Amino acid sequence: MPSLPRALQPFATGQYRLLAIALVLSLFGTGVWLVAVVWQVIELGGTPIDLSIVATAGSIGLVLAVLLGGVAADRIPQKRILTAVEAMKALSMAAVAALALTESIEVWHLAVASLLLGMADGFFYPAYSAWLPALLPADELLAANGIEGVLRPAVMQAAGPAAASAAIAILSPGLGFAIVAVTQGAAAVMLSLMRLTAVRREADDEPVHAVRAVVNDVRDGVRYMVRTRWLLATLLYSAVLVLVIMGPIEVLLPFAVRDQTGGGAGAFALALAAFGIGGALGSIAVASMRLPRRYLTIMIAAWGLGCAPLVVIGLTDQLWLMVVALFVCGMLFSGATVIWGTLLQRRVPPEMLGRVSSLDFFVSLLFMPISMAIAGPVGELIGIPIAFLAAGAIPVVLAALTLLIARLGPDELAHPLTDTEIVASTDTGPIVTGPGAAAGLQRPADEEHSS
Repeated sequence: MPSLPRALQPFATGQYRLLAIALVLSLFGTGVWLVAVVWQVIELGGTPIDLSIVATAGSIGLVLAVLLGGVAADRIPQKRILTAVEAMKALSMAAVAALALTESIEVWHLAVASLLLGMADGFFYPAYSAWLPALLPADELLAANGIEGVLRPAVMQAAGPAAASAAIAILSPGLGFAIVAVTQGAAAVMLSLMRLTAVRREADDEPVHAVRAVVNDVRDGVRYMVRTRWLLATLLYSAVLVLVIMGPIEVLLPFAVRDQTGGGAGAFALALAAFGIGGALGSIAVASMRLPRRYLTIMIAAWGLGCAPLVVIGLTDQLWLMVVALFVCGMLFSGATVIWGTLLQRRVPPEMLGRVSSLDFFVSLLFMPISMAIAGPVGELIGIPIAFLAAGAIPVVLAALTLLIARLGPDELAHPLTDTEIVASTDTGPIVTGPGAAAGLQRPADEEHSS
């Protein structure tokens, strides 16, 4: 039997295939929700303020839960976390669907559901990131992260919204919510079929109160981040990057398309599609390669140069040029993000991976709403074209300064990620990935009986 292409090699592992199916179902349900909830608010006669309340509830839930989710991912078998999360999402969506189909739903119901979904995501992503290295060998992590980078735009941003639109046309947003409940429930079933893996950390020497354990774990995660130069430098850089670019892309882009090209909703959708397609192709391209020797330099440079095409949006009145610029931006940005996810999984100690993933997520969440809040006033103050010129130029300068000041070049050369088993070392010994990584570490009580 011929071997699979590098980008598809994770699918040779049965456990990963189940995880990938669950991820597809979860992303599909999220894509349906994103459209169905908007139209449900509209059908209720809601205003933009009502929709903002619903969206903000989701963000609040995410921020509240993500650090705790990181602690949980380092203490509780990730299978249990992911299965519980998907089951909770299925139950909450079933309740929303019942309310919508019986015409009993109100905006506050949607806000509560959005809050719960946000909290669920805060537990999902740290657990997912921490679980991959226990399921796959080190040399397949890049491909697995690339697959996720392809699935996200294809399933969550394209297939899910398309299905939601069809459900709304056939019946109502309530049918869309019912679809979400079914897909999330199916994801929980897929996850329940997977084997339970060990928690990749040493057991506590002495019993610790649960609250104290959470505080200690968060503190230890922050300490690790602060004393690990490559991690701290990258997170600080990405935080400022999010502050600079997310507002222009999320808030100002539709006005740039309208005012500079004369385009409408279709033109804006085309621009967003170009960004998503570029991201998918960039992800699969990186997944098809070996992790580069200069992984930190290439990653940070790609993030910076990937933002440079935003300058074009500030300079042109041609839609096709904007589309090309956003395609290149999406391709480089997502490709670098695949490297980042793999880097965390291969250089962060297994017992810290959930917390570090949650800190990464938390930093991005912290600055994203600020960026979107100031984008409008800044756009009015200096003009949308100048705002995009700044959004394209500043990240390039930031990337150069980060590489220069943090001196990441020697670090990446001193820590090559070319070995397929032992990928890094800590005070307690080498970090190993793959199904045998947790040998001798804390195991779930019922692991012997899991299939």
